[in-house]
Amino acid sequence: MRFGTKKKPTYRIVVMDSKRARQSQALDTLGTYSPLDDPAGVKLDLAKAKQWIAKGVRPSSTVQSLLDRLSKPAKPARAVKA
Repeated sequence: MRFGTKKKPTYRIVVMDSKRARQSQALDTLGTYSPLDDPAGVKLDLAKAKQWIAKGVRPSSTVQSLLDRLSKPAKPARAVKA
């Protein structure tokens, strides 16, 4: 669901029923996504997301990429030789 002001979007990552209207009541809110932050701000409850996926919910391609990004461990910073 898109929120925010003009030219400054923020999104809520929600669970929706596919048979309902796009702007209808969400079943559950999983987190938020702010694409304009540097780096992009993603707050997501991975435990809730995994529970919904286990129940058969299919994430959109964008949400799937966010889940993949968050579930991978962060790369350690490289040591720079002086």
